[in-house]
Amino acid sequence: MTKSQRPSGEYPTYPSYGNGDASYPPPPSHLPTPPAASLAAEPAASGRRAKRPVALLAAVAITAAVVGGGTATVIGQLTRDGATVAGGGGVVAGTTVSQSSRGTVAGVAKAVSPTIVEINASSNAGESTGSGVVITSDGEVVTNNHVISGASSIKVTLSTGRTYSAKVVGTDAAKDLALIRLQGASGLKTAALGDSSALAVGDQVVAIGSPEGLTGTVTSGIVSALDRDVTVPKDDNGGGQDRRWSGPGGGQWPFEFGGRQFNGDTGDSTTTYKAIQTDASLNPGNSGGALINMNGEVIGINSAMYAASSGSGSSSADAGSVGLGFAIPVNTLKADLSTLRAGAGGNA
Repeated sequence: MTKSQRPSGEYPTYPSYGNGDASYPPPPSHLPTPPAASLAAEPAASGRRAKRPVALLAAVAITAAVVGGGTATVIGQLTRDGATVAGGGGVVAGTTVSQSSRGTVAGVAKAVSPTIVEINASSNAGESTGSGVVITSDGEVVTNNHVISGASSIKVTLSTGRTYSAKVVGTDAAKDLALIRLQGASGLKTAALGDSSALAVGDQVVAIGSPEGLTGTVTSGIVSALDRDVTVPKDDNGGGQDRRWSGPGGGQWPFEFGGRQFNGDTGDSTTTYKAIQTDASLNPGNSGGALINMNGEVIGINSAMYAASSGSGSSSADAGSVGLGFAIPVNTLKADLSTLRAGAGGNA
């Protein structure tokens, strides 16, 4: 093919350098293949073009997996009202500690305290006080089933002092978990749900709740052990006593651990779950509150503690924490959220 036959615009024209050859210097190697060779290579080029969409889809899938924290996390995600919750590992977005305050108890307290609420439940047995964790901006709050079990009315107080009425959405007595919803709430700060499978014994943790009705109390400690078998009653009716954690003068939530019963009789209807053990100080009213890592992510829902009797004639509620507390792993909560949101056991 002569230069006059060369397709227009396919190759650039180079200036003459005095030797009469307008192609000097030679075309760069990245320019298109000359027409004759191009025709011979056309099937291969078509093959390359056909593979590009496949490669793009693979890249998108890999990106989605990385953003979601892994394939299992992407598959296990549950979405409601724009709030995404992973069904297994991975962290669910929410309020966390600023970079400058990360790793400090003060930083965790400042960031997460606005997401922890006090719950006051009234029933035929009286009134009880517990805690809860806000997980959606429109008022979904996670707590323990025993905090609200049998309640005829529920009042929730934010860290700002504002009070809402709440309805039970769903409960799971077998896991001692419950989901309630604040009526007319919007724009609430939400807690970040961490990954409890990433915990190690000795990790520093912070607990926030309302012990003895003291809203927003912060304590700290470490993870003392993992996968502890803790047995608790399925409801608050067994054994002839109110089993919910309560405010001043009230009873404790009984549980079994290591073949022994603490805080009273657990009754005949019980459930056992794997718990995080912590020495962070927990007291009546902490139940349903958050156990938090130093990034400000909730890694457990505080559920049981042992308070030794301070002496003869004194109830266990009159003594303080002895550093033997337990929390339900947050991954158990995340896996159970679809059940709770479906209204299992609730009255919403």
